[in-house]
Amino acid sequence: MELNKKYFIVLMIFVIGCFICACGKEDNNASESLVEDTKESAYIEKTKVVEKEAAEQWAKGYDLPVDEQEVKEAENDCITMMELIFDIYEGADKGTASNVTLSDEIVFEMQKKLAETKYSIITLITYSNMENYENVDKFLTECKKGERGSVVVYEIHSDGGIGRIKYIYDGTDMYVVSAGSVWNKNGKSGMSYISCSRIKEWKYTDKGWFCYELCVPEPPEVSEIVDGSCLIRVKPMTEEQREISERCVQGLGYQGQNLLCSNWNAENMSELDYNGMFEYLYGMKYGEKFNSEDYPNGIPKEEFESLIMEYLPITAEQIREYAAFDEENQTYLWARLGCFNYAPTFFGISLPEVIAIKENEDGTVTLTVEAVCDMVICDDAVITHELTVRFAEDGSFQYLGNEILNDGIMDIPDYQYRIRE
Repeated sequence: MELNKKYFIVLMIFVIGCFICACGKEDNNASESLVEDTKESAYIEKTKVVEKEAAEQWAKGYDLPVDEQEVKEAENDCITMMELIFDIYEGADKGTASNVTLSDEIVFEMQKKLAETKYSIITLITYSNMENYENVDKFLTECKKGERGSVVVYEIHSDGGIGRIKYIYDGTDMYVVSAGSVWNKNGKSGMSYISCSRIKEWKYTDKGWFCYELCVPEPPEVSEIVDGSCLIRVKPMTEEQREISERCVQGLGYQGQNLLCSNWNAENMSELDYNGMFEYLYGMKYGEKFNSEDYPNGIPKEEFESLIMEYLPITAEQIREYAAFDEENQTYLWARLGCFNYAPTFFGISLPEVIAIKENEDGTVTLTVEAVCDMVICDDAVITHELTVRFAEDGSFQYLGNEILNDGIMDIPDYQYRIRE
């Protein structure tokens, strides 16, 4: 009996021990399972957060991920193009400033060199044409029909670097993969950036301008408005249109004076801002910026009147009547354009370009001019106006009148006179 009792006790101890071990193992398995479940849940939650952030960024349309293959392609292409213009860059006069600015002639030479690759090449020089524009024209024409495709445009910068812009259309949305390459101090080229954005909206005008607006950060994400608009001339200007644009309208523009943004003629010149236009005509005649410090007491009567009469069919008496004139000092007043006499507008920074030239029977010439604005409103013809001029055999010319067509004057801000007596 005693033996049986001892045996029973040993047996119970063994059974209890096995039970405890089994329970301990189950507890360990449960703990390990709990840890694994926790890790998996955390991973799933983190993945959801990442996917949500990616979806939100994709919806915003900027700072989009760039495919690795696209990155390699952009890097290789930029290296190849930079090598092609290395000799031109190395031999160019770069001046002594830390920021290199090449002459227009050198930039055009680079453009011609890169055009040999058959890619479309542009510059940032005013009124310059796109080389091999047919590539982009074909691409955009097909995009308007809903056809998928892509095209690459290279942009030569004034410092000798280049930008590579690849437009990709998937049949619904258009994307831009932009990359840049610059020269370092050792004369070697290197990538400076690469990015991808979706185009919010775009159009290809009959005149040949590619207008688009990129997706950009918007309030309240940023405190100031970011302008994502862009305008690229695809179809070229003629040589005559470019020459006349540079000669007759580029130096005027649409701010600080109202020669191009008001209706007037030889019989109706009282509303022109003569005090405002003087500095612009001065720049056109002498090829340098007007320095007001040379005229602390105003602009002498003879100098002011002779310059105005050179460009307009007006008498000295009429100028004194219409302009702000200081009788006592016999000088014309001048004021710098600033916040007290000018409210900046997008129209004001528009670029006038001559799109048509018509010779009249009386020997005058009518220039059809359009205001091209590449900021915010992104319009290749904010207004269209006809500017009448008369050219002389010695190369000089006079403005005879301006007429804004199609009631366009109603669509632009009222003009602010520089000086009001």
